[in-house]
Amino acid sequence: MPRQEIIRKARQDKRAGKSASTQAGEFVKDEIDKIRKGKHGARSTKQAIAIGLSEARRAGVDLPPPRKGGTKKSTRRSAKYAYEVGQGKRTPKRRPKVSRAVEGVLKREPRSTASRSALSKQAKRAAKSRSAASRSAAARKASRTKGAKTRSAAAKKAARTRARRKR
Repeated sequence: MPRQEIIRKARQDKRAGKSASTQAGEFVKDEIDKIRKGKHGARSTKQAIAIGLSEARRAGVDLPPPRKGGTKKSTRRSAKYAYEVGQGKRTPKRRPKVSRAVEGVLKREPRSTASRSALSKQAKRAAKSRSAASRSAAARKASRTKGAKTRSAAAKKAARTRARRKR
């Protein structure tokens, strides 16, 4: 169950006009933090992200399940279930035995999947499958919803990164 603080941040993002995936990002970040603190692990970085997205859907973020192709049927069904729970279209069945079993399995998984390098690899892999136009459009949309102050900070950070890479 996500913390109230995370749900509050996601709602704040929604009010700011940010996309559903940005709102869900709060839950993914929380999941990464949980793994880094050692509460449990994950088999892969992808799994850690998937857990965060599922929590976001259950918390009511308007993030529809993935379309056919590229994702397994069971994954789509699971996402559909979580989405319906979040939208109030279905009441979740409490299954304490399953919940305990899943937690036990996750506790035995590695924590290195939430490392900086693992996340970087995952992000690069995900970006590679997208077109340049798609990435550019996402960046344009992000700059629209950022606000002057944050945009300025991001530009300064980008300049620092470019300067560091020139050396």
